[in-house]
Amino acid sequence: MKESFLQKNAARIIAPLLFLTSLWMLWRGHNEPGGGFIGGLTAASAVGLWSFVFDRAAAERLLPVSPPGLMVAGVGLAAATALYPLLFDLPPLTGMWLEKPKLGTPLLFDIGVYLTVIGMVTQVLFRLEEE
Repeated sequence: MKESFLQKNAARIIAPLLFLTSLWMLWRGHNEPGGGFIGGLTAASAVGLWSFVFDRAAAERLLPVSPPGLMVAGVGLAAATALYPLLFDLPPLTGMWLEKPKLGTPLLFDIGVYLTVIGMVTQVLFRLEEE
């Protein structure tokens, strides 16, 4: 199917807005409802929109690494931040912060979830496009 002028231009406006919204959801989420999961879904929807309007290759160029690479990085970051408190004889998943209260292990854990969700959802979307 050939994409239309309207689809192309709408995607060029909507996809960056979806991505910025996903970052806002990620940032807000470790203190209020939201976070890595919903932010990751929103970012993946931006990549999916780009893939549907243009093509898979164009959508893959939006990602810094492949979807499986995002999943590995995300799970690794989430696991590392979950286990980091053990180094200080604290229970796993104990929140630890720097001097500023918004910069701590909960945010890093959310970033791990965010990357994992983006990787997983885009991988599924790309596989569905192959069918």
